[in-house]
Amino acid sequence: MDNVKSSPSPARWFRVLKRTVSGDCQQKKFVTPSLCEDALRKCREAFSSGKTRPCSFRSLQLEAILNMLDKHEEEFIGALEQDMHRPRFETILSEINSVKNEALYALNNLEKWTQPVPGQKSMSNLLDSCFIQMEPVGVVLIISGWSFPIQLSLIPLVGAVAAGNCVVLQPSGTCTHAANLLQRLIPLYLDNSCYHVACGGQNELMKLLENKFDHILYTGDRLTGRAVMLAAAKYITPVSLVLGGKNPCYVDNSCDINMAARRIAWARFVNAGQSSLAPDYILCQPEIRDTLIHELSICVEEFYGKNPRESSNYGRLASVELYLQVKDLLSCGQVAFGGETDDSERYIAPTVLTDVKEADPIMQTEILGPVLPILTVENLDEAIQMINRKDRPLAVYVYSESERVISDILCRTSSGSFCSNDSMIQSIYTSMPCGIIGNSGIGIYRGKHCFEAFSQSRACLLRNTAVECVTYLRYPPYAEKPLRLLLWACSISRKKSLCHIL
Repeated sequence: MDNVKSSPSPARWFRVLKRTVSGDCQQKKFVTPSLCEDALRKCREAFSSGKTRPCSFRSLQLEAILNMLDKHEEEFIGALEQDMHRPRFETILSEINSVKNEALYALNNLEKWTQPVPGQKSMSNLLDSCFIQMEPVGVVLIISGWSFPIQLSLIPLVGAVAAGNCVVLQPSGTCTHAANLLQRLIPLYLDNSCYHVACGGQNELMKLLENKFDHILYTGDRLTGRAVMLAAAKYITPVSLVLGGKNPCYVDNSCDINMAARRIAWARFVNAGQSSLAPDYILCQPEIRDTLIHELSICVEEFYGKNPRESSNYGRLASVELYLQVKDLLSCGQVAFGGETDDSERYIAPTVLTDVKEADPIMQTEILGPVLPILTVENLDEAIQMINRKDRPLAVYVYSESERVISDILCRTSSGSFCSNDSMIQSIYTSMPCGIIGNSGIGIYRGKHCFEAFSQSRACLLRNTAVECVTYLRYPPYAEKPLRLLLWACSISRKKSLCHIL
Protein backbone atom coordinates (compact mmCIF):
# COMPACT_ATOMS: atom_id res chain seq x y z
CA MET A 1 0.00 0.00 0.00
CA ASP A 2 1.39 3.43 -0.96
CA ASN A 3 2.14 5.83 1.84
CA VAL A 4 0.37 9.17 1.37
CA LYS A 5 3.30 11.02 2.93
CA SER A 6 5.77 9.59 0.43
CA SER A 7 6.31 11.03 -3.03
CA PRO A 8 3.48 9.40 -4.98
CA SER A 9 3.54 8.61 -8.64
CA PRO A 10 1.33 10.57 -11.05
CA ALA A 11 -0.76 7.45 -11.60
CA ARG A 12 -1.48 7.18 -7.90
CA TRP A 13 -2.55 10.81 -7.61
CA PHE A 14 -4.96 10.30 -10.49
CA ARG A 15 -6.40 7.25 -8.72
CA VAL A 16 -6.86 9.42 -5.62
CA LEU A 17 -8.48 12.11 -7.73
CA LYS A 18 -10.91 9.64 -9.21
CA ARG A 19 -12.00 8.50 -5.75
CA THR A 20 -12.15 11.85 -3.97
CA VAL A 21 -13.50 14.19 -6.61
CA SER A 22 -15.63 11.88 -8.65
CA GLY A 23 -16.95 9.55 -6.00
CA ASP A 24 -20.00 11.65 -5.22
CA CYS A 25 -20.68 12.17 -8.90
CA GLN A 26 -20.65 8.42 -9.46
CA GLN A 27 -22.92 7.79 -6.47
CA LYS A 28 -25.42 10.40 -7.68
CA LYS A 29 -25.30 8.99 -11.25
CA PHE A 30 -25.29 12.22 -13.20
CA VAL A 31 -26.62 11.97 -16.72
CA THR A 32 -24.33 14.37 -18.61
CA PRO A 33 -22.98 14.61 -22.16
CA SER A 34 -19.33 13.92 -22.82
CA LEU A 35 -18.45 17.47 -23.80
CA CYS A 36 -14.78 17.82 -22.87
CA GLU A 37 -13.23 18.04 -26.33
CA ASP A 38 -16.14 19.90 -27.91
CA ALA A 39 -16.35 22.45 -25.09
CA LEU A 40 -12.62 23.13 -25.12
CA ARG A 41 -12.56 23.46 -28.91
CA LYS A 42 -15.39 26.00 -28.79
CA CYS A 43 -13.69 27.90 -25.97
CA ARG A 44 -10.35 28.03 -27.81
CA GLU A 45 -11.99 29.20 -31.00
CA ALA A 46 -14.04 31.86 -29.22
CA PHE A 47 -11.05 33.17 -27.28
CA SER A 48 -8.81 33.21 -30.37
CA SER A 49 -11.44 35.23 -32.22
CA GLY A 50 -11.21 37.99 -29.57
CA LYS A 51 -14.90 37.67 -28.77
CA THR A 52 -14.46 37.96 -24.99
CA ARG A 53 -12.08 40.93 -25.01
CA PRO A 54 -14.42 43.93 -25.41
CA CYS A 55 -15.73 45.35 -22.14
CA SER A 56 -19.18 45.53 -23.70
CA PHE A 57 -19.23 41.74 -24.13
CA ARG A 58 -18.00 41.13 -20.58
CA SER A 59 -20.60 43.51 -19.16
CA LEU A 60 -23.34 41.76 -21.10
CA GLN A 61 -22.35 38.39 -19.61
CA LEU A 62 -22.20 39.81 -16.08
CA GLU A 63 -25.66 41.28 -16.55
CA ALA A 64 -26.83 37.85 -17.73
CA ILE A 65 -25.58 36.27 -14.47
CA LEU A 66 -27.54 38.86 -12.48
CA ASN A 67 -30.60 38.23 -14.63
CA MET A 68 -30.30 34.46 -14.08
CA LEU A 69 -30.14 34.88 -10.30
CA ASP A 70 -33.12 37.25 -10.26
CA LYS A 71 -35.38 35.12 -12.44
CA HIS A 72 -34.52 31.76 -10.85
CA GLU A 73 -34.01 32.70 -7.21
CA GLU A 74 -36.70 30.31 -6.00
CA GLU A 75 -35.19 27.45 -7.99
CA PHE A 76 -31.80 28.00 -6.38
CA ILE A 77 -33.44 28.09 -2.96
CA GLY A 78 -35.32 24.88 -3.71
CA ALA A 79 -32.22 23.09 -5.01
CA LEU A 80 -30.23 23.81 -1.85
CA GLU A 81 -33.17 22.92 0.35
CA GLN A 82 -33.19 19.50 -1.34
CA ASP A 83 -29.42 19.06 -1.19
CA MET A 84 -28.70 20.34 2.33
CA HIS A 85 -31.97 21.34 3.99
CA ARG A 86 -30.56 24.86 3.60
CA PRO A 87 -32.85 27.57 5.04
CA ARG A 88 -34.12 30.15 2.56
CA PHE A 89 -32.54 32.97 4.61
CA GLU A 90 -29.07 31.42 4.41
CA THR A 91 -29.32 30.69 0.67
CA ILE A 92 -30.34 34.24 -0.19
CA LEU A 93 -27.74 35.84 2.08
CA SER A 94 -24.72 33.61 1.58
CA GLU A 95 -25.23 32.34 -1.95
CA ILE A 96 -27.44 34.55 -4.13
CA ASN A 97 -26.69 37.96 -2.64
CA SER A 98 -22.95 37.24 -2.45
CA VAL A 99 -22.82 36.48 -6.17
CA LYS A 100 -24.97 39.50 -7.03
CA ASN A 101 -22.67 41.79 -5.07
CA GLU A 102 -19.64 40.31 -6.79
CA ALA A 103 -21.17 40.79 -10.25
CA LEU A 104 -22.31 44.34 -9.49
CA TYR A 105 -18.91 45.24 -8.06
CA ALA A 106 -17.26 43.95 -11.23
CA LEU A 107 -19.71 45.84 -13.45
CA ASN A 108 -19.18 49.06 -11.53
CA ASN A 109 -15.39 48.83 -11.77
CA LEU A 110 -14.76 46.95 -15.00
CA GLU A 111 -13.84 49.98 -17.09
CA LYS A 112 -11.36 51.15 -14.43
CA TRP A 113 -9.80 47.68 -14.01
CA THR A 114 -9.20 47.29 -17.74
CA GLN A 115 -7.53 50.68 -18.19
CA PRO A 116 -3.76 50.61 -18.81
CA VAL A 117 -1.75 51.40 -15.69
CA PRO A 118 1.05 53.91 -16.41
CA GLY A 119 4.55 52.65 -15.70
CA GLN A 120 7.18 54.65 -13.86
CA LYS A 121 9.48 56.60 -16.17
CA SER A 122 13.11 57.64 -15.97
CA MET A 123 15.32 59.92 -18.02
CA SER A 124 15.86 57.08 -20.48
CA ASN A 125 12.20 56.77 -21.54
CA LEU A 126 10.63 60.18 -20.99
CA LEU A 127 9.44 60.32 -24.60
CA ASP A 128 8.05 56.76 -24.62
CA SER A 129 4.66 55.37 -23.69
CA CYS A 130 5.05 52.91 -20.82
CA PHE A 131 2.11 51.02 -19.31
CA ILE A 132 0.79 47.72 -17.92
CA GLN A 133 -2.17 46.20 -19.76
CA MET A 134 -4.43 43.68 -17.99
CA GLU A 135 -5.24 40.91 -20.45
CA PRO A 136 -7.25 37.67 -20.16
CA VAL A 137 -5.21 34.51 -19.73
CA GLY A 138 -7.37 32.35 -22.04
CA VAL A 139 -9.49 29.32 -21.16
CA VAL A 140 -10.08 28.79 -17.44
CA LEU A 141 -11.21 25.67 -15.56
CA ILE A 142 -13.18 26.24 -12.34
CA ILE A 143 -13.73 23.19 -10.10
CA SER A 144 -16.08 24.39 -7.39
CA GLY A 145 -16.67 23.21 -3.83
CA TRP A 146 -19.80 21.73 -2.31
CA SER A 147 -20.25 23.68 0.94
CA PHE A 148 -21.66 26.74 -0.85
CA PRO A 149 -22.18 25.27 -4.32
CA ILE A 150 -23.71 28.35 -5.99
CA GLN A 151 -21.35 30.91 -4.52
CA LEU A 152 -18.22 28.81 -5.04
CA SER A 153 -19.19 28.25 -8.68
CA LEU A 154 -20.39 31.71 -9.67
CA ILE A 155 -18.04 34.07 -7.79
CA PRO A 156 -14.96 32.69 -9.58
CA LEU A 157 -17.01 32.67 -12.80
CA VAL A 158 -17.73 36.38 -12.34
CA GLY A 159 -14.01 37.11 -11.97
CA ALA A 160 -13.08 35.02 -15.01
CA VAL A 161 -15.80 36.64 -17.14
CA ALA A 162 -14.81 40.15 -16.00
CA ALA A 163 -11.20 39.40 -16.97
CA GLY A 164 -12.31 38.37 -20.47
CA ASN A 165 -11.70 34.62 -20.35
CA CYS A 166 -13.60 31.61 -21.61
CA VAL A 167 -14.62 29.18 -18.86
CA VAL A 168 -15.32 25.51 -18.27
CA LEU A 169 -17.11 25.12 -14.93
CA GLN A 170 -17.14 21.80 -13.02
CA PRO A 171 -19.74 22.12 -10.20
CA SER A 172 -19.42 19.87 -7.18
CA GLY A 173 -21.08 16.49 -7.63
CA THR A 174 -22.05 16.38 -3.94
CA CYS A 175 -24.96 18.81 -4.27
CA THR A 176 -26.65 17.27 -7.30
CA HIS A 177 -29.70 19.52 -7.49
CA ALA A 178 -27.58 22.67 -7.42
CA ALA A 179 -25.16 21.25 -10.01
CA ASN A 180 -27.97 20.19 -12.34
CA LEU A 181 -29.59 23.61 -12.02
CA LEU A 182 -26.34 25.39 -12.96
CA GLN A 183 -25.90 23.03 -15.89
CA ARG A 184 -29.40 23.83 -17.14
CA LEU A 185 -29.43 27.60 -16.58
CA ILE A 186 -25.95 28.80 -17.54
CA PRO A 187 -26.33 27.83 -21.24
CA LEU A 188 -29.65 29.72 -21.30
CA TYR A 189 -28.07 32.98 -20.15
CA LEU A 190 -24.38 33.03 -21.03
CA ASP A 191 -22.71 32.80 -24.45
CA ASN A 192 -22.65 29.12 -25.40
CA SER A 193 -19.37 29.34 -27.30
CA CYS A 194 -17.46 30.82 -24.35
CA TYR A 195 -18.92 29.28 -21.17
CA HIS A 196 -19.60 25.61 -20.51
CA VAL A 197 -20.74 23.54 -17.53
CA ALA A 198 -19.19 20.07 -17.27
CA CYS A 199 -21.17 18.10 -14.72
CA GLY A 200 -20.37 14.46 -14.56
CA GLY A 201 -18.39 11.73 -12.95
CA GLN A 202 -14.99 10.16 -13.24
CA ASN A 203 -14.62 10.10 -17.02
CA GLU A 204 -15.63 13.74 -17.58
CA LEU A 205 -13.38 15.06 -14.84
CA MET A 206 -10.36 13.06 -15.92
CA LYS A 207 -10.81 14.16 -19.52
CA LEU A 208 -10.93 17.79 -18.39
CA LEU A 209 -7.74 17.51 -16.36
CA GLU A 210 -5.90 15.81 -19.21
CA ASN A 211 -6.36 18.94 -21.33
CA LYS A 212 -4.41 22.18 -21.29
CA PHE A 213 -6.01 25.13 -19.54
CA ASP A 214 -4.59 28.59 -18.98
CA HIS A 215 -5.62 28.73 -15.32
CA ILE A 216 -7.30 26.27 -12.92
CA LEU A 217 -9.17 27.28 -9.77
CA TYR A 218 -10.07 24.47 -7.38
CA THR A 219 -12.02 24.62 -4.11
CA GLY A 220 -11.97 21.54 -1.91
CA ASP A 221 -9.76 19.25 0.16
CA ARG A 222 -5.98 19.18 0.22
CA LEU A 223 -5.56 15.68 -1.16
CA THR A 224 -7.52 16.47 -4.29
CA GLY A 225 -5.81 19.86 -4.49
CA ARG A 226 -2.45 18.11 -4.82
CA ALA A 227 -3.86 15.93 -7.59
CA VAL A 228 -5.14 19.00 -9.45
CA MET A 229 -1.70 20.61 -9.12
CA LEU A 230 -0.11 17.48 -10.55
CA ALA A 231 -2.44 17.52 -13.54
CA ALA A 232 -1.74 21.24 -14.06
CA ALA A 233 2.02 20.69 -13.82
CA LYS A 234 2.01 18.72 -17.07
CA TYR A 235 1.31 21.97 -18.94
CA ILE A 236 2.82 24.34 -16.33
CA THR A 237 -0.68 25.72 -15.82
CA PRO A 238 -1.04 28.24 -12.96
CA VAL A 239 -3.51 27.24 -10.26
CA SER A 240 -5.53 28.88 -7.51
CA LEU A 241 -6.37 26.48 -4.66
CA VAL A 242 -8.80 27.08 -1.79
CA LEU A 243 -8.21 24.13 0.51
CA GLY A 244 -9.41 25.16 3.97
CA GLY A 245 -7.78 24.45 7.31
CA LYS A 246 -8.32 24.77 11.05
CA ASN A 247 -9.31 28.33 11.92
CA PRO A 248 -8.49 29.16 15.57
CA CYS A 249 -10.70 31.44 17.68
CA TYR A 250 -9.19 32.95 20.82
CA VAL A 251 -11.70 34.22 23.39
CA ASP A 252 -10.04 36.62 25.81
CA ASN A 253 -11.13 37.17 29.42
CA SER A 254 -11.80 40.83 28.68
CA CYS A 255 -14.44 40.27 25.96
CA ASP A 256 -18.22 40.46 26.23
CA ILE A 257 -18.82 36.72 26.47
CA ASN A 258 -22.50 36.92 25.58
CA MET A 259 -21.71 38.84 22.39
CA ALA A 260 -18.81 36.54 21.54
CA ALA A 261 -20.96 33.43 22.06
CA ARG A 262 -23.69 34.71 19.72
CA ARG A 263 -21.27 35.54 16.94
CA ILE A 264 -19.27 32.33 17.31
CA ALA A 265 -22.40 30.16 17.48
CA TRP A 266 -23.78 31.75 14.33
CA ALA A 267 -20.52 31.32 12.41
CA ARG A 268 -19.89 27.74 13.55
CA PHE A 269 -23.43 26.38 13.06
CA VAL A 270 -24.65 28.33 10.01
CA ASN A 271 -25.04 25.93 7.05
CA ALA A 272 -24.78 23.12 9.65
CA GLY A 273 -21.12 23.99 10.16
CA GLN A 274 -20.13 23.38 6.54
CA SER A 275 -17.87 26.35 5.95
CA SER A 276 -14.11 26.49 5.54
CA LEU A 277 -14.07 29.96 7.13
CA ALA A 278 -15.96 29.01 10.31
CA PRO A 279 -14.15 28.99 13.67
CA ASP A 280 -12.74 25.46 13.90
CA TYR A 281 -11.83 25.44 17.58
CA ILE A 282 -11.87 27.81 20.56
CA LEU A 283 -8.96 28.67 22.82
CA CYS A 284 -9.78 30.30 26.14
CA GLN A 285 -8.54 30.42 29.72
CA PRO A 286 -10.03 27.93 32.24
CA GLU A 287 -11.83 30.57 34.31
CA ILE A 288 -14.19 31.58 31.48
CA ARG A 289 -14.69 28.19 29.81
CA ASP A 290 -17.85 27.17 31.65
CA THR A 291 -19.43 30.60 31.24
CA LEU A 292 -18.68 30.53 27.53
CA ILE A 293 -20.20 27.04 27.16
CA HIS A 294 -23.33 28.18 29.00
CA GLU A 295 -23.70 31.22 26.75
CA LEU A 296 -23.16 29.10 23.63
CA SER A 297 -25.90 26.69 24.71
CA ILE A 298 -28.29 29.59 25.29
CA CYS A 299 -27.53 30.97 21.83
CA VAL A 300 -28.08 27.60 20.14
CA GLU A 301 -31.48 27.28 21.82
CA GLU A 302 -32.39 30.84 20.80
CA PHE A 303 -31.33 30.18 17.21
CA TYR A 304 -32.72 26.67 16.66
CA GLY A 305 -35.05 25.87 19.58
CA LYS A 306 -34.82 23.03 22.07
CA ASN A 307 -34.71 20.46 19.27
CA PRO A 308 -32.67 21.79 16.31
CA ARG A 309 -33.71 18.79 14.19
CA GLU A 310 -37.22 20.24 14.02
CA SER A 311 -36.00 23.76 13.19
CA SER A 312 -36.48 25.13 9.69
CA ASN A 313 -33.41 27.29 10.35
CA TYR A 314 -30.95 24.42 10.65
CA GLY A 315 -29.45 22.42 7.78
CA ARG A 316 -28.11 18.93 7.20
CA LEU A 317 -24.77 17.49 6.15
CA ALA A 318 -24.33 17.43 2.38
CA SER A 319 -23.38 13.76 1.99
CA VAL A 320 -23.35 10.47 3.86
CA GLU A 321 -19.56 10.33 3.68
CA LEU A 322 -19.20 13.76 5.28
CA TYR A 323 -21.82 12.92 7.89
CA LEU A 324 -19.94 9.79 8.96
CA GLN A 325 -16.63 11.65 9.12
CA VAL A 326 -18.06 14.37 11.38
CA LYS A 327 -19.99 11.85 13.48
CA ASP A 328 -16.73 9.99 14.23
CA LEU A 329 -15.25 13.19 15.67
CA LEU A 330 -17.91 13.27 18.41
CA SER A 331 -15.95 10.61 20.31
CA CYS A 332 -13.17 13.13 21.03
CA GLY A 333 -13.32 14.73 24.47
CA GLN A 334 -16.62 15.18 26.30
CA VAL A 335 -19.91 16.46 24.89
CA ALA A 336 -20.85 19.65 26.74
CA PHE A 337 -24.15 19.90 24.86
CA GLY A 338 -25.59 18.57 21.61
CA GLY A 339 -24.16 15.38 20.19
CA GLU A 340 -27.46 13.96 18.89
CA THR A 341 -27.36 12.35 15.43
CA ASP A 342 -29.78 10.81 12.92
CA ASP A 343 -28.30 8.69 10.15
CA SER A 344 -31.46 8.79 8.04
CA GLU A 345 -31.36 12.61 7.80
CA ARG A 346 -27.59 13.17 7.94
CA TYR A 347 -28.37 15.24 11.02
CA ILE A 348 -25.88 16.23 13.69
CA ALA A 349 -27.02 18.62 16.41
CA PRO A 350 -24.99 21.76 17.17
CA THR A 351 -22.33 20.34 19.47
CA VAL A 352 -19.67 21.74 21.79
CA LEU A 353 -16.89 19.45 23.02
CA THR A 354 -14.67 19.94 26.08
CA ASP A 355 -11.62 18.17 27.47
CA VAL A 356 -10.24 17.93 23.94
CA LYS A 357 -6.48 17.38 23.64
CA GLU A 358 -4.28 18.90 20.99
CA ALA A 359 -3.30 15.41 19.85
CA ASP A 360 -6.90 14.21 19.42
CA PRO A 361 -8.11 13.33 15.88
CA ILE A 362 -10.52 16.28 15.87
CA MET A 363 -7.54 18.64 16.12
CA GLN A 364 -5.76 17.03 13.15
CA THR A 365 -8.45 17.63 10.52
CA GLU A 366 -10.69 20.45 9.34
CA ILE A 367 -14.17 20.17 10.88
CA LEU A 368 -16.80 20.59 8.17
CA GLY A 369 -19.77 20.11 10.44
CA PRO A 370 -21.57 21.55 13.49
CA VAL A 371 -18.97 20.53 16.07
CA LEU A 372 -16.93 23.02 18.10
CA PRO A 373 -14.13 21.85 20.42
CA ILE A 374 -12.99 24.11 23.26
CA LEU A 375 -9.42 23.89 24.53
CA THR A 376 -8.08 25.79 27.52
CA VAL A 377 -4.78 27.66 27.66
CA GLU A 378 -3.12 29.42 30.57
CA ASN A 379 -2.42 32.69 28.78
CA LEU A 380 -2.24 34.50 25.45
CA ASP A 381 1.32 33.33 24.72
CA GLU A 382 0.30 29.68 25.03
CA ALA A 383 -2.62 30.29 22.68
CA ILE A 384 -0.37 31.89 20.07
CA GLN A 385 2.13 29.05 20.37
CA MET A 386 -0.63 26.48 19.77
CA ILE A 387 -1.93 28.41 16.76
CA ASN A 388 1.56 28.60 15.26
CA ARG A 389 2.22 24.89 15.75
CA LYS A 390 -0.47 24.14 13.20
CA ASP A 391 -0.57 24.85 9.48
CA ARG A 392 -1.46 28.42 8.60
CA PRO A 393 -5.27 28.61 8.32
CA LEU A 394 -7.69 30.54 6.13
CA ALA A 395 -8.65 32.75 9.09
CA VAL A 396 -7.69 33.64 12.66
CA TYR A 397 -10.33 35.05 15.02
CA VAL A 398 -9.99 36.83 18.36
CA TYR A 399 -12.61 38.21 20.74
CA SER A 400 -11.22 40.82 23.12
CA GLU A 401 -11.70 44.35 24.39
CA SER A 402 -7.93 44.73 24.65
CA GLU A 403 -6.17 46.36 21.71
CA ARG A 404 -2.92 44.80 22.90
CA VAL A 405 -4.36 41.28 22.74
CA ILE A 406 -5.80 41.86 19.27
CA SER A 407 -2.54 43.38 18.05
CA ASP A 408 -0.47 40.53 19.52
CA ILE A 409 -2.48 37.85 17.73
CA LEU A 410 -2.58 39.84 14.48
CA CYS A 411 1.19 40.42 14.47
CA ARG A 412 2.37 37.06 15.83
CA THR A 413 0.23 34.70 13.73
CA SER A 414 -0.20 34.17 10.00
CA SER A 415 -3.40 33.37 8.08
CA GLY A 416 -5.30 34.12 4.91
CA SER A 417 -7.54 36.57 6.76
CA PHE A 418 -8.03 37.98 10.26
CA CYS A 419 -11.07 39.25 12.12
CA SER A 420 -11.49 40.58 15.64
CA ASN A 421 -14.76 40.42 17.59
CA ASP A 422 -16.65 38.63 14.83
CA SER A 423 -16.30 35.59 12.58
CA MET A 424 -16.61 35.02 8.81
CA ILE A 425 -17.85 38.58 8.22
CA GLN A 426 -14.61 39.54 6.49
CA SER A 427 -15.69 37.35 3.58
CA ILE A 428 -18.72 39.46 2.64
CA TYR A 429 -16.73 42.53 1.60
CA THR A 430 -16.06 42.49 -2.14
CA SER A 431 -13.15 44.89 -1.70
CA MET A 432 -11.40 42.36 0.58
CA PRO A 433 -9.61 39.34 -0.93
CA CYS A 434 -10.27 35.75 0.04
CA GLY A 435 -6.72 35.35 1.29
CA ILE A 436 -5.01 31.96 1.17
CA ILE A 437 -1.61 30.98 2.55
CA GLY A 438 0.45 27.87 3.27
CA ASN A 439 -1.43 24.58 3.28
CA SER A 440 -4.76 26.42 3.11
CA GLY A 441 -4.13 26.99 -0.59
CA ILE A 442 -2.55 29.19 -3.24
CA GLY A 443 -3.56 32.61 -4.54
CA ILE A 444 -6.29 35.10 -3.69
CA TYR A 445 -9.63 35.95 -5.25
CA ARG A 446 -12.82 38.03 -4.71
CA GLY A 447 -13.53 41.43 -6.24
CA LYS A 448 -10.63 43.03 -8.08
CA HIS A 449 -8.36 40.25 -6.81
CA CYS A 450 -10.48 37.71 -8.69
CA PHE A 451 -10.19 39.81 -11.85
CA GLU A 452 -6.41 39.96 -11.38
CA ALA A 453 -6.14 36.20 -10.66
CA PHE A 454 -7.56 35.48 -14.13
CA SER A 455 -5.58 38.23 -15.88
CA GLN A 456 -2.06 38.67 -17.19
CA SER A 457 -0.21 41.89 -16.37
CA ARG A 458 1.35 42.62 -19.75
CA ALA A 459 4.25 45.09 -19.72
CA CYS A 460 4.03 47.38 -22.76
CA LEU A 461 6.56 49.93 -24.02
CA LEU A 462 5.87 52.04 -27.13
CA ARG A 463 9.23 53.50 -28.05
CA ASN A 464 9.73 56.86 -29.68
CA THR A 465 11.83 56.51 -32.84
CA ALA A 466 13.23 60.02 -32.63
CA VAL A 467 15.67 59.37 -29.77
CA GLU A 468 18.49 57.53 -31.56
CA CYS A 469 20.87 60.27 -30.41
CA VAL A 470 20.45 58.85 -26.89
CA THR A 471 19.93 55.20 -27.75
CA TYR A 472 23.27 54.95 -29.59
CA LEU A 473 25.05 55.13 -26.21
CA ARG A 474 24.26 51.44 -25.55
CA TYR A 475 25.86 50.16 -28.74
CA PRO A 476 29.41 48.78 -29.03
CA PRO A 477 32.20 49.67 -29.05
CA TYR A 478 31.80 50.38 -25.32
CA ALA A 479 33.43 53.27 -23.45
CA GLU A 480 33.33 54.77 -19.96
CA LYS A 481 31.63 58.04 -20.90
CA PRO A 482 28.54 56.42 -22.52
CA LEU A 483 28.34 54.06 -19.53
CA ARG A 484 28.25 56.98 -17.06
CA LEU A 485 25.58 58.74 -19.11
CA LEU A 486 23.43 55.58 -19.31
CA LEU A 487 23.74 54.95 -15.58
CA TRP A 488 22.68 58.53 -14.88
CA ALA A 489 19.67 58.20 -17.19
CA CYS A 490 18.53 54.76 -16.00
CA SER A 491 19.30 54.64 -12.27
CA ILE A 492 16.67 55.03 -9.54
CA SER A 493 17.39 57.53 -6.76
CA ARG A 494 17.05 56.51 -3.13
CA LYS A 495 14.23 58.21 -1.21
CA LYS A 496 14.19 58.87 2.50
CA SER A 497 12.95 55.71 4.22
CA LEU A 498 10.23 55.72 6.85
CA CYS A 499 11.66 52.45 8.26
CA HIS A 500 14.74 52.95 10.38
CA ILE A 501 17.41 50.28 10.58
CA LEU A 502 18.54 49.82 14.18
